[in-house]
Parts: sequence; C-alpha cells; structure tokens
Amino acid sequence: MNRRDLQALSRVRLSEAKALVRLGLPDGAYYLAGYAVECALKACIARATQRHDFPDRKKVVASHTHDLRELVGLVNLEAPLRRAAREDPLFSKSWDLVQSWSEQARYGRYSTESAHALVEAIGNKNHGVIKWVMLYW
Repeated sequence: MNRRDLQALSRVRLSEAKALVRLGLPDGAYYLAGYAVECALKACIARATQRHDFPDRKKVVASHTHDLRELVGLVNLEAPLRRAAREDPLFSKSWDLVQSWSEQARYGRYSTESAHALVEAIGNKNHGVIKWVMLYW
C-alpha cells in the first residue's frame, strides 16, 4: 500500500461513513469515520518516507498503530495541530472529538447523533480534520 492508496482509502472510508449515517447505521459510520483519519495520517507517514531509504525500524513498527494521536506524533504534526486548533476553535472542537476515536469502536454502539457528530468533525469542508490532514499528505 502506498501514499496514493492510503489517500484514496481515506476518501472511501469517509464516503462510506457518510452513507451509513444517512442510512441510519451509526455503529458502522462511527467506526469507518475514524479509519478515514487513520488512513489520511498514514498517507502523511508514507509521504515522509524517502525513496530508496531504508526505513527506521522503530518508526515502521510504531506506524502500525490505530492511535490517531500517536500517528500525528510520528509525522511530527503536533505543532501544526496545536497552531490550527489555536487559530480555529471549530477545528479544535473537531479534533477533540476525533482524537477520542479508537479501533475499539468496532465493538461499540453509537447513537445517530454521535456518529453524525464524528463524521462532521472529520469531513467538514471548512473545519474538518481530513481537510487539515490533507495539507500534509
């Protein structure tokens, strides 16, 4: 899987999450929405990987996480994230909601409202997390 694959997968997962919310299937929508962000952040990691360089083992192993905060750290986006959150309170609110997602969501039950809120926090065209990540992928 390469950077373009991860970018495409991020878009697909977000589209699927939006469709599931519209269909009244919030559990799957919540779960897939988080994966949209995970794939987007992994595209950032792929971008930072230099062609022909032998990858650092620790970074490779750490990249196989589902923890969104850890992925932000792996690609050194903590400072830009803090700056974006400081400059845009609506983005800050979106990130606060998104960073609580985990792959354990696959076992959870979610209300339509909470799934819609997560999908909106991720996919909002003006203040969404994916829009911000796309600046770096």
